[in-house]
Amino acid sequence: MEQEALRKIITTLAVKNEEIQSFIYSLKQMLLNVEANSTKVQEDLEEEFQSLLSMLEELKEGMLMKIKQDRASRTYELQNQLSACTRALESSEELLEMANHTLQAADSEDFLQAAKQIKDSVTMAPAFRLSLKAKVSDNMSHLMVDFAQERQMLQGLTFLPVPSTPMIDLAESLVADNCVTLVWRMPDEDSKIDHYVLEYRRTNFEGPPRLKEDQPWMVVEGIRHTEYTLTGLKFDMKYMNFRVKACNKAVAGEFSEPVTLETPVPVLVCLGHCLPVSVFLCLSGFSHLCTSLVCPAPAFMFRLDASTSHQNLRVDDLAVEWDAMGGKVQDIKAREKDGKGRTASPVNSPARGTPSPKRMSSGRGGRDRFTAESYTVLGDTLIDGGDHYWEVRYEPDSKAFGVGVAYRSLGRFEQLGKTSASWCLHVNNWLQVSFTAKHANKVKVLDAPVPDCLGVHCDFHQGLLSFYNARTKQLLHTFKAKFTQPLLPAFTVWCGSFHVTTGLQVPSSVRCLQKRGSATSSSNTSLS
Repeated sequence: MEQEALRKIITTLAVKNEEIQSFIYSLKQMLLNVEANSTKVQEDLEEEFQSLLSMLEELKEGMLMKIKQDRASRTYELQNQLSACTRALESSEELLEMANHTLQAADSEDFLQAAKQIKDSVTMAPAFRLSLKAKVSDNMSHLMVDFAQERQMLQGLTFLPVPSTPMIDLAESLVADNCVTLVWRMPDEDSKIDHYVLEYRRTNFEGPPRLKEDQPWMVVEGIRHTEYTLTGLKFDMKYMNFRVKACNKAVAGEFSEPVTLETPVPVLVCLGHCLPVSVFLCLSGFSHLCTSLVCPAPAFMFRLDASTSHQNLRVDDLAVEWDAMGGKVQDIKAREKDGKGRTASPVNSPARGTPSPKRMSSGRGGRDRFTAESYTVLGDTLIDGGDHYWEVRYEPDSKAFGVGVAYRSLGRFEQLGKTSASWCLHVNNWLQVSFTAKHANKVKVLDAPVPDCLGVHCDFHQGLLSFYNARTKQLLHTFKAKFTQPLLPAFTVWCGSFHVTTGLQVPSSVRCLQKRGSATSSSNTSLS
C-alpha cells in the first residue's frame, strides 16, 4: 500500500514537474517575444513619427513656397509702379522748370510759341495719367497659419487601442445547403475597426474544439461586416471550428473563443416537406405517417476528362481556360515528332493533358476528342440514376460559355445544345449578349439576369435537368426529357475560363422547389 501511494506521489510530482518545465519554457518564449515585439513596435512608432515629420516638412516647404511666390508677385507689381511714378515725376519736373524759364522771358518774340508747346506737353504728361493708388497691398496676413487645433490633436496622440474580442452569435449563425453563415458582434462599439479576419478549419471531432487539431486554419481576410458566409462545403466536413478577430488600421485584437458548427446532414423529402435525417429517424417507427420518403443520393463527385477536351482548352482537374494557341502548339509538336514540314491535322494531334482518373469510363479516346468549333469538355463520371447537383463559376468576360449534360455519344464536331444528345444553358457575349436554353438545335431566350455562378440539378429518373442562380437559388430553366442513356456533365467555353465545384448536396430549397412542382411550371416542353 505504501509503495502504491509512493508511486502515485512520484507520478503526480513527475506530471507537475513536466507542467512547470513547460510553463518555464513558455515564460522564456514570452520573454523573447516581449523583446522582439517591443523592438518591432518601437520601430513602427519611429517610422510613423518620421512619416509625420516628413509630411509636416513637406507641408512647410509648400507653404514657404507660397509665401515666396506671393512676395515675388507683389514686389514685381510695386517695383513696376514705382518705376513708372519715378519717370513721370522726372518728366513733370522738367516741364515745371521749362515753364518757369518761359514765364521769365515773357517779353520775347518766341513767348507765345513756347507757352503753347509747354501747354501741349503738360496735357500729354505721364504724371496726369498715373493712378496714385498701389496696385497690391503690403498686408501678408492671409498667409498666416493657426496650429492650435492641430497642436491639441497632436498633444492628445496616444497608442491606438487594441480592438475588443468579438463574440460569435450562435443563435444568429446559420448552417444550411453546404453553407455556413457565421454572425458575430462586438461587446463595445468601436468606430476605429477597419475589418475582421475569420479563420476556420475542418474537424471530424464532435464537441468543443480540441487543443491540438490536425487540420490547419484557413484564413479569410478583409471582411467589412459582422457576418460572413462560407459556401461549397463538402459532406466530409461534418464539423468545423471557427474563430474571428477585429482589426483596425494598425493592430489586430484577440481571436474569439473557437466554436464548432456542424455542416448540414442529408435531407429527406417527406410529402413535399424537407426533413433532417434526425426527424426521419424519429418517424421511422411510424411508417404509416410517411408514405413518400426519398433519401438523396451521395454527393456527386467528378472531375473534367482532359482526354475529351478540345485542343484549345487547357484542363486542370476542375478548371478550364481557353487557349487560342492550343491547337497550333499541338500541330508544331506533331510536326517535330513526325519530322515533316506539313501541318498535322487536329484530328491526329496528341491529347493536351493527362486524363483525369475516371470512376466510370466515358467511352471516348484521345482520337475522339472534340474539335472544330466544338470547344467542349466532358466530366469523367456517368450519371445513370439518382439526382445530383454541381455548380459552375465562369469568367464574365468569356465570349461564349455553356453548361449542361450530354450523352457520351455526342459527336466530336457537335456543339452543346445543337443535337438531341445534349442539353445546356448558353451565354453569348460576342457581338450581342444572349442568355438561352438549347436542345436539339432549338433555342429559348431566358428572361433573367445572367449570373456569374450557375447551379445544375439533374434528376435522372424524373427526367429533369434544372439550372439555378447558384447564389440566390432562383430557378432559371428546366428541361423535361426521358433520358435513354447515361449522362455526362458537359461544358463549353470560347475566349474565357470557368471553374466547377463538385461534391455538393442538393440544396434543400432546390429539392423542395422540385417537389412542389415549381420546376414543371418553368419547363419548356418545346426543348424537351
